[in-house]
Amino acid sequence: MPADLPPPPAREPVVLLHGLCRSASSMRPMQRELESAGFTVSNVDYPSRVSGIGELSESVIGTILACHPGTRVHFVCHSLGGILVRQYAARHPRAAIGKVVMLGPPNGGSEVVDRLGTWRLFSWINGPAGQQLGTGNDSVPKHLGPPPFQAGIIAGNRSINWINSLMIPGLDDGKVSVESTRLPGARDHLVVASSHPFLMRNREVMRQTVAFLKQGSFDHSSDDEPRKARNFTKG
Repeated sequence: MPADLPPPPAREPVVLLHGLCRSASSMRPMQRELESAGFTVSNVDYPSRVSGIGELSESVIGTILACHPGTRVHFVCHSLGGILVRQYAARHPRAAIGKVVMLGPPNGGSEVVDRLGTWRLFSWINGPAGQQLGTGNDSVPKHLGPPPFQAGIIAGNRSINWINSLMIPGLDDGKVSVESTRLPGARDHLVVASSHPFLMRNREVMRQTVAFLKQGSFDHSSDDEPRKARNFTKG
């Protein structure tokens, strides 16, 4: 990371949100990295499987912002966590949301949900929110519109789940295609060599997250990103 980056925003907290069927423990390496960079970090656990996206966003994001009245709150979100922030911001466009780093977000939905969402086992494992992450007309993230906050998106282009990858067109991380992570109106987008479950633990992802939170953009000084994307092939 360039040495001349500005210091962390004063008194502006960073909240970490895990993904579907995960817990706050999955975000602990990111928490340690951000704290080392000087941020004040809260690593929030929430019951991702019990409710739909709308209810979760109101209870989770609403409660977080209520705990920081009059203060902008930045977010680092894995997968579903980013959709919860988008959902809340769509309903409350003047909410005090600062910069948001979204890791592997299904902004355009996931074809895996299209194929498996009607299976009873899928529903039992992933709950109501998981069933709302497809690419069809009932997809929640596809109807949320541009973000009213500074969004930085990091997508993975490696998969450890070849069965899921067979259902997903183009480059993917085993859950979400690179194309589906893109979001009109986002400030920046980056592709790294990582699979979906490990994005938040990837050293380059953590480095780039610090960069975005400090300067509002990722560090594109290296040409590794396009090279890694070109070299990826499924199977």
